[in-house]
Amino acid sequence: MKSASFRLIAAATTAVVALTTMGVASATTADRPQERPPRARVTGSAEFALPYHPDADVRSFTFDARAVPYSRPIPGVPTGLPTDARGTVKVSHYFAEQHRTVTAEGRVDCLVTGPRTATLTAVITRVDEGGPDWKGRRLGFSVHDGGRDRGRSPDRVGFSWGIVNVKSPGDEQNEGAEAGTCMAPAPYAPVTKGGYTVRHAELPPVPGNAGRAGRASPTAGE
Repeated sequence: MKSASFRLIAAATTAVVALTTMGVASATTADRPQERPPRARVTGSAEFALPYHPDADVRSFTFDARAVPYSRPIPGVPTGLPTDARGTVKVSHYFAEQHRTVTAEGRVDCLVTGPRTATLTAVITRVDEGGPDWKGRRLGFSVHDGGRDRGRSPDRVGFSWGIVNVKSPGDEQNEGAEAGTCMAPAPYAPVTKGGYTVRHAELPPVPGNAGRAGRASPTAGE
């Protein structure tokens, strides 16, 4: 009889301990701050070789762009887009024959990444006197992060003017159309000095629809 009573008491004690442990674990999980999901980013500065036009000029891009999803509401998409981004872009061109440098700066509005790759766009806000007529235009850039950022690296960049994105094929006077958000060609120009770092992150779910499958981006009217 004593043995049976002991077994009952032991079983009840074990159940109480198990329930208490579960309660503590649940409370700990509930109290733990939610980890912020990883966000895409592109940083770095580099000079690159311009295909088809070898010269003594020095051309470089500097990027400091970070993803800020769903932060720019637009007509028809009040949540904004998963590719919304912020940051800065600087374009620099040293003209060797004229011994002068022209720079332009822009505000990043879109960023999307894959492993070691990224495309981003920026609306140009400032151009040096005598520079191209870019102010107010959106330009596109692409980056390939080759994995080394010191000295000569296997990184590459691309950009939405020059040999791509013409308004009318065959128009020699064409300076290129404005790029759409996150639109840029493949990174076709090899980096010769410096380098870039691409931190890849998957596109986040649509706000309020994190558990709904098959939803990759918001649509008009939501």
